[in-house]
Amino acid sequence: MAKRITINPITRLEGHGKIEIFLDEVGDVERAFFQIPELRGFETFSLGRPAEEMPRITPRICGVCPTAHHMAAAKCLDDLWKVDPPPAAKKLRELAYSAFTIEDHYIHFFFLAAPDFVVGPSAPAAERNILGLIAKVGMDVAGQVIRARRECRQMMETMMGKVIHPVFGVPGGVSRGISEEERAQFLETARFIIEFAQFSLKLFDDVVLQNQEYVDLVLSDAYSHKTYYMGLVDENNKVNVYDGQVRVVDPEGNEVAKFPPQQYRDYISEHVEPWSYVTFPYLKQIGWKGFVDGAESGVYRVAPLARLNAADGMATPLAQQAYEKMYETLGGKPAHATLAFHWARLIEALYAAERMKELLEDPEITSDEIRTVPTETPEEGVGIVEAPRGTLIHNYWTDENGILTKVNLIVATNHNAAPIAMSVEKAAKGVIRRGQVSEGLLNMVEMAFRAYDPCHACATHALPGQTPLVVSVYDARRKLVHEIRRDG
Repeated sequence: MAKRITINPITRLEGHGKIEIFLDEVGDVERAFFQIPELRGFETFSLGRPAEEMPRITPRICGVCPTAHHMAAAKCLDDLWKVDPPPAAKKLRELAYSAFTIEDHYIHFFFLAAPDFVVGPSAPAAERNILGLIAKVGMDVAGQVIRARRECRQMMETMMGKVIHPVFGVPGGVSRGISEEERAQFLETARFIIEFAQFSLKLFDDVVLQNQEYVDLVLSDAYSHKTYYMGLVDENNKVNVYDGQVRVVDPEGNEVAKFPPQQYRDYISEHVEPWSYVTFPYLKQIGWKGFVDGAESGVYRVAPLARLNAADGMATPLAQQAYEKMYETLGGKPAHATLAFHWARLIEALYAAERMKELLEDPEITSDEIRTVPTETPEEGVGIVEAPRGTLIHNYWTDENGILTKVNLIVATNHNAAPIAMSVEKAAKGVIRRGQVSEGLLNMVEMAFRAYDPCHACATHALPGQTPLVVSVYDARRKLVHEIRRDG
């Protein structure tokens, strides 16, 4: 009987990773580890650069979510120079960000997540992909998915110059506005996306919610963790992906913190483990208690389900209806079912589509007043947005000339790093018994991390920029005789 199972590489995510599963004498899972072996050092090699370059530098971290880094960087520069963008500039930023949120959510759901449900979690690996999905749902649905992504990306390209590496946000505003003709064109896109978002939720209802086996899987203990939850909210405690205050609720849904971006260090600390290049943030006031959940643990979660748990509702009517249905189905709020992140993701896409339409119906969005020129001397700035994968924090320090002297990025997948590790281990213990291991069961272990839509290209970094290293020397009998460590 195999005592060790390795899944390498893990599939359908952004970045690289592997899972190590160790079995006990009877073939049950003793431990499982989610390891990230890659490293990117953007916090270090950004030093010495002019701060205004960060909205162009940080999107290079990741080709999947460059707009999130671009927007967080632009907001950080606003705070760095203590400048308030004009109302039209804020609306244009939120419009572009809404289009990005929609496009990114549908990439994950239809290309990465849906094959597990539409095709089936235990279906042959060759079928659990976008082609297998199309074979199940038909070319008409595939055409709608492609159209939704294409029109959102066309809007983003028109507004931001580039989709992958935007040149849009600048300190105090944006680099260009939109014309009345563009506004009318974008409004047609928004109307279509609202219809498509409702169709996507119906597809989820038909395929997942009408299948009791899938519902039982979503609600099973193997895919559940009672943690704290974090997300941006507006002045009414409704979900907002572009702006607002950070709200934290406990496993019972009670508010335990609400703070502006500039105060994040009073609430969040980062723990480091020698076996991963990902840091593990936790709630500072509770402390790091290890990879455990519950009210006594400082572990918290971000991303779509966490945002909905941390908020009092959605700011648009159709999304609010879907929000209420989800919690009614899941047995109340907060919901702790990890696989429900997929459902929440579709609700957020509907919200972003409705919000896009609201912004485009506001005549102020075509105003020529799109930038306030900074005049203050920079020192420190913080910018936070809700990336599709969760709360994204950019924090820059500069000298009086605006040259970067220190950078800290806490990326969405960083926040979820501890919960992902916990979810992988719990799922492995839940589905692997008595040494019975199949490719389908291993995919069900992967489903535990896939729900978070992790982006490890973004999340891998080391503080203060050194690569942890452990060298172990063994004799011929595999006895450890010497160890050299550099992980402090």
